Amino acid sequence: MPSRQVYLLSPRELSPETIAVAFAKTSRSPESFREIAAGLNDEASARFHEKWVVGYGHASVAEHAVLHIAVENVSRLAVECIESNRLASYTEKSTRYQKWGKDDFFIPPELEDHPLRELFIQTCRNLFDTYARSLEPLRKLVEGLIRRRPDETEAAYDRRIRSQYVDSCRYLLPAASLANLGMTANARVLESALRKMLSHPLVEVRQIGEEVKRVALAEVPTLVKYAEAMPYLVETCVDLSQAAPQEKNKRTSTDWCQLVDFEPDGEDKALAAALFRFGELSYQEALGRVKSASAAGRRRMAETLLGRLGPHDIPLRELEYSAYTFDLILDQGAYAEFKRHRMMTQTPQALTARLGYAVPQRVTQAGFEAPYRAAMETAAETYEKLASWNPQVAAYVVPNGFNRRVLFRMNLREAYAFCQLRSAANAHFAMRRVALRVAEEIRRVHPALAKYMQLSEETWQEVEGRTFTQL
Repeated sequence: MPSRQVYLLSPRELSPETIAVAFAKTSRSPESFREIAAGLNDEASARFHEKWVVGYGHASVAEHAVLHIAVENVSRLAVECIESNRLASYTEKSTRYQKWGKDDFFIPPELEDHPLRELFIQTCRNLFDTYARSLEPLRKLVEGLIRRRPDETEAAYDRRIRSQYVDSCRYLLPAASLANLGMTANARVLESALRKMLSHPLVEVRQIGEEVKRVALAEVPTLVKYAEAMPYLVETCVDLSQAAPQEKNKRTSTDWCQLVDFEPDGEDKALAAALFRFGELSYQEALGRVKSASAAGRRRMAETLLGRLGPHDIPLRELEYSAYTFDLILDQGAYAEFKRHRMMTQTPQALTARLGYAVPQRVTQAGFEAPYRAAMETAAETYEKLASWNPQVAAYVVPNGFNRRVLFRMNLREAYAFCQLRSAANAHFAMRRVALRVAEEIRRVHPALAKYMQLSEETWQEVEGRTFTQL
């Protein structure tokens, strides 16, 4: 019997396209991966991909070609499109731990020679100036709450408390704020990402798409060369935008998180799937067993399934058979973190200044509420002037503090990951509020399985009352 072999096909020695071909050829070749790779070169790999991936549509082969792409000095609005790909990985410059300079914002090309250009720049400068002025008073407030340790350097102390005041100051930063991000994606995902970027209504995003494609072509010259704008995406988005009602958004103080759809028997389905996996029953037979069980029996099933979970354990996949849809309003700063949970299905509405804005309580406690509100109101006025001309460009001027509506659907397994991670003590307070409210809604309808979520003891109402002056 041949001995087991586990080894790396190193990207330091082989190009991404060659690695992809080496893996692809194993389906029909008895040779080892090393032997296959030794017989390949870039030209032969390109011919293979042209025939099988492009010609015959075997796109899964492209998943073995992986690229790491650095993108710098793009707007946070553009980041939303770049990071919208479920199966890619991203890390971006954090607004919680870094500070922004007065010129760290993007000016949309659409505004070139436009009469509103100077108003846009003035509004962004005002927001960045107000942001800069907010840092010192909010830092002093936090210094009074978190004392410096006797042996702690000033730099170490600042790192420890920075997020405690920058978390609130960042509400002033507009969507035009510049960001850096690293993206890791396989060529199949990257081709899809490029098509979305090249079809985007914003010039900036289309330009980024062209630059990313140019960089990617140096590594995977065959696998992404046919990525172009999609008429389907461009035309469908335009038509739906015209067809959808354009009434200004309205909201009340109590409707910010609504569980709008779930399966009442979702717990039964998840438990039945677990019995199906480990037994020999059909799914219908397993579901019948669950439904006929007593309340105590169902609780024992739930405890067997989830009772042993440790703080870093991931529940079994059978929880995915129970799903929930929410209509959520949260501030844009929180949405920037919320969108990272790409395993769920998210449908955000466009960023506007029409759903009101949040005022962090520390802004009020630091005596900075008046300049904060003045900057936010000015941004809202500029947004409306820009939106009457171009709503997509207008979004650049909207600060993180303004609210946004998003529809999302996730299964119970993803809910465990989201609610536990985002309710942790080190999570941003706006995200803790959302995670605890989502968990409360799920526990209300499916208490047997949701009870095992490991959450902090605080409630979303306590987080809200302690951290916000206005929502």
